[in-house]
Amino acid sequence: MPLPAPDVPTSQRLALDCRTLLDHRVGKGVCGCCGALRPRYKRLVDNIFPEDPEDGLVKANMEKLTFYALSAPEKLDRIGAYLSERLSRDVARHRYGYVCIAMEALDQLLMACHCQSINLFVESFLKMVRKLLESDKPSLQILGTNSFVKFANIEEDTPSYHRSYDFFVSRFSEMCHSSYEDPDIRTKIRMAGIKGLQGVVRKTVNDELQANIWDPQHMDKIVPSLLFNLQSGERTESRSPSPLQASEKEKESPVDLTERCFRELLGRAAYGNIKNAVTPVLMHLDNHSLWEGKTFAVRCFKIIMYSIQSQHSHLVIQQLLGHLDANSKNSATVRAGIVEVLLEAAAIAASGSVGPTVLEVFNTLLRQLRLSVDYELTGSYDGSTNIGTKIIKAHEERQLQEAVIRTIGSFANTLPTYQRSEVMLFIMGKIPVPGVHPALPSTGSGPEGTRMIQIMLLKSLVQVTAGFQTTNMLTALPSSFIEPLLSFSLTEDPEVRLLVLQILLSLIDRHDNTPKFSNISIISDISVLKLKVDKCSRQDNLFMKKHGQQLYRHIYLGCKEESSGRQHYETLFALLGLLSVELANEEVVVDLIRLALALQDLALSTDEAMPVFNRCAVHALAAAYLNLICQLTTVPAFCQHIHEVIEVRQKESPYLLPEDVFIDNPKLPSSLEKVEGDVLFLQSKITEVLGGSGYNTERLATPYIPQYTDEDRLSKRKSIGETISLQVEVESRNSPEKEERTPAEEITFETLKNAIVDSVGMEEQERERRRQVVEKFQKAPFEEIAAHCGARATLLQSKLNQIFEITIRPPPSPSGTISSGYGQSQSRSVPIYEMKFPDLCVY
Repeated sequence: MPLPAPDVPTSQRLALDCRTLLDHRVGKGVCGCCGALRPRYKRLVDNIFPEDPEDGLVKANMEKLTFYALSAPEKLDRIGAYLSERLSRDVARHRYGYVCIAMEALDQLLMACHCQSINLFVESFLKMVRKLLESDKPSLQILGTNSFVKFANIEEDTPSYHRSYDFFVSRFSEMCHSSYEDPDIRTKIRMAGIKGLQGVVRKTVNDELQANIWDPQHMDKIVPSLLFNLQSGERTESRSPSPLQASEKEKESPVDLTERCFRELLGRAAYGNIKNAVTPVLMHLDNHSLWEGKTFAVRCFKIIMYSIQSQHSHLVIQQLLGHLDANSKNSATVRAGIVEVLLEAAAIAASGSVGPTVLEVFNTLLRQLRLSVDYELTGSYDGSTNIGTKIIKAHEERQLQEAVIRTIGSFANTLPTYQRSEVMLFIMGKIPVPGVHPALPSTGSGPEGTRMIQIMLLKSLVQVTAGFQTTNMLTALPSSFIEPLLSFSLTEDPEVRLLVLQILLSLIDRHDNTPKFSNISIISDISVLKLKVDKCSRQDNLFMKKHGQQLYRHIYLGCKEESSGRQHYETLFALLGLLSVELANEEVVVDLIRLALALQDLALSTDEAMPVFNRCAVHALAAAYLNLICQLTTVPAFCQHIHEVIEVRQKESPYLLPEDVFIDNPKLPSSLEKVEGDVLFLQSKITEVLGGSGYNTERLATPYIPQYTDEDRLSKRKSIGETISLQVEVESRNSPEKEERTPAEEITFETLKNAIVDSVGMEEQERERRRQVVEKFQKAPFEEIAAHCGARATLLQSKLNQIFEITIRPPPSPSGTISSGYGQSQSRSVPIYEMKFPDLCVY
């Protein structure tokens, strides 16, 4: 209060003392001349209150007060303090009509007065709002919230250094969780709380001088409050009210308001604030076990992914991956829920927005896949069988594995071609091969676990390669990927071989032709298939020159497998068909025809112990493919020969055609002893008719014989011990135990002829020698094997000593050597000062 001037007359001093006394008197009960002594701002404030509060604000007097506040802005803080004093008194006396009038007056003053001195007025205003929010009466809480929201929409000209909103965050969050008995009032209180939080965010998010609303202490209150109302709204909406009720309820329901507020909050989040906004969501879903239902968790993260800025999407995905790792030992349903959310998030994320750590995403998912397989087979999370460990349900782990595989495919679909190629190489490097990749972490589930991981990772590759299209297959599919993939097509496990074939189909098919080859049948006119055939590019020709022979060999050996079933042969037929329409030039067509004829010879061979079904299936496969390729080449004589043989088979041997073999109950004979004559396709006839059309007759006349390599032997692994034995055998060939190297043998025509003739006998000898080596390492006593390895180590040491003796001799002396008495040259040590250096070396 300002002090009176020292030279004030006595009469004036008395009037001032009376005015000061009357300033603290209650209400308008000032009579006579004493009322004129009150300050003008108080008289203007008093005049806005009517005798009866039901009459509402006196508008004419409110206009006078507003004009006064605009004319004398320095009085605005006093007006606010006086209104606050009146409102506190009215709240205490339960005069709620006057409370509403006071808040209405405050709102109008706030909306009208935008000046530099509004800050002090705001302090009084927030004090009154706080007083209303602390009240137990719902109507006052809602009134205070509405006023705060109006204030939040005002853009202030000058910042405030000393204003705090911590109370409002806490109080509005508490109102969001209201449990008032009356459901209508409870809904209104919760909506008021949501609006209040929205106002706090708007008021503080862009004001650098305010307390950071993104701090965990605030986010841990705001986000769970919004999620609580979002979840409560789902439960009430599930009752499906009538259409008339729905239109009314939509205005009252807090769900839409909550979602809008949540989206606004996330939309304002900058790069560094995403983590603080998403972490409370993860904790809320954990604390209330909402991952298992999946529906609500997926909805939450859909809102998040659509609301945040697109360049920040990878931050949310990284948080979900970290949360998945943190829940590695949680139940399969929880992990599956997180993975499902990841799946949806990856589908929403734009192409390439997974971020710079693309491989880390797949590394995390593959690690979870491996852990799930171990959990399923060991039955516990720690690899032990203690009674206290948590029971693991195998079917839940299977569901999790399928979800992880789908998620891997979803992530891959968001990547460009070059990154997808890197991911394919990355996954291929993770597939365990016993004895070949000993550095891989061993599973506690043994060989069965290794097999299951192989299958799961190959299924992941199927998802990654789905829809893979590239113009240059040679660079997109390097040898480091194709060769290991093809080696898996030679394993004994039929499921692994089938997955490899499906991957090859996805890689080769660039025009969606695979569904047209799904069924093996004899089609008289392939134009009904509507195949999309493009001219083979130069890159495709280079790819087939490099990998064509490998593909032919693996198709041949795949048909030879006894464990191959109907699905294998159908996939092999689709692979042959795709090679014909996607990557075929004249040379490739000739090789494919030779391969088909070689498959016919394979089915006729008596040396192979193939079941009757497999023999009939190979015959049917060769017939269906030759029928396809003859129509693609459009050589009439070739087509005529193929159709003639097929007609003979239809009459005499229908079991050699796909219509009788690839059905649920194949019609097969008891044995295939007499398959000859007109039911066979003749290589000589095909060579003759194609030679007349310009094809390479010499190459056509040469039967196709696949070349067996060390890869085939290593692929036919039955156990880790056998694989290691085979590796020891390969090493023993190159070991230095043998005597001096024999001189190179002269190669002549006779030598090559003898090699071809004796190749069968040599193969038998080689097979027997391998069997003996394997048997030796499996059955020999440990001492004998140790002695054998010790002898090799001693020999190696002696060789190393010889090398060291050669390399650690003194350097040649510039003064030359001395001849010893035995005729050998001997180095002598000459002092440096006696050495003779060339003139150019001396300075």
